[in-house]
Amino acid sequence: MLRTLAAVAAAVLLATPALAQVEPFPAGFRIQDITTNGAVIHTRIGGAGPAVVLLHGYGETGDMWQAMAVDLARDHTVIVPDLRGMGLSNHPAGGYDKMNQGRDIAGVMDALKVERADLVTHDIGNMVGYGLAAQYPGRITRFVAIDAPLPGVGPWEEILKNPLLWHFRFGGPDMERLVAGRERIYLDRFWNEFSATPSRFTEASRQHYAELYALPGAMHSGFEQFHAFDQDAKDNRAWIAAHGKLPMPVLALGGGKSFGLTMAEVMRAAATNVTPGVVPDSGHWIMEENPKATIALVRPFLAAKP
Repeated sequence: MLRTLAAVAAAVLLATPALAQVEPFPAGFRIQDITTNGAVIHTRIGGAGPAVVLLHGYGETGDMWQAMAVDLARDHTVIVPDLRGMGLSNHPAGGYDKMNQGRDIAGVMDALKVERADLVTHDIGNMVGYGLAAQYPGRITRFVAIDAPLPGVGPWEEILKNPLLWHFRFGGPDMERLVAGRERIYLDRFWNEFSATPSRFTEASRQHYAELYALPGAMHSGFEQFHAFDQDAKDNRAWIAAHGKLPMPVLALGGGKSFGLTMAEVMRAAATNVTPGVVPDSGHWIMEENPKATIALVRPFLAAKP
């Protein structure tokens, strides 16, 4: 598997990624707003075959996965939710700890009558995905975690020392007043500082996401995702101490100019069977900066036999 992933990465390394921007999901996908666990989860569903769930992170919505979803829908049933309080999901007052949000996604799977699924996640989606896989290990067959840490797990305390991560502690009523009407300014900082090549996060994509994060309650809910990190760290440490590591195969992907192989270090602290990988010529925003390479790394991992 390692040789296969290395060969795939080498094949795409020299290719110059095309500029990616948010495209609508094709007509073959349907939308279902699923009420579960005290939230309404806006969900895109398309394709046919074994199920795969794609979870986004902060600064984006499930829309980030359009290119991946279209590719995987050739032979998978693809399920793409917006996380609680994000995108076009509703904005509950609480419930933003990631174990609870893992139960949100289990409820989405229940509503769609999906017993088992592969899981592909990015950013805060990694944290929700871990909550799902930890609590329901029999329901997740393979797990791809991309370019973000898990609170309380592995090198978490060292990662927190990075001055670029000041936003982990940014939130509250005064902070919400500071960003009200200035959502685009706040979000540009993420898209610029965490990109290897900021121009690949296109103007059209920035406008799209800034409009969604300017919706009523959206920035508050986004801040609540970060506010829950202390509880997430306690929950994750307690879960690993009580139940051990994840049993399913895990692909830990880092952007070549972002987390890189540190993702494997993170996931080895949480899972027993981890394959490392790197998305070349990319910072954090893998589906904007190098979507072809990302898809080329994910697809063979999901297709591999146990």
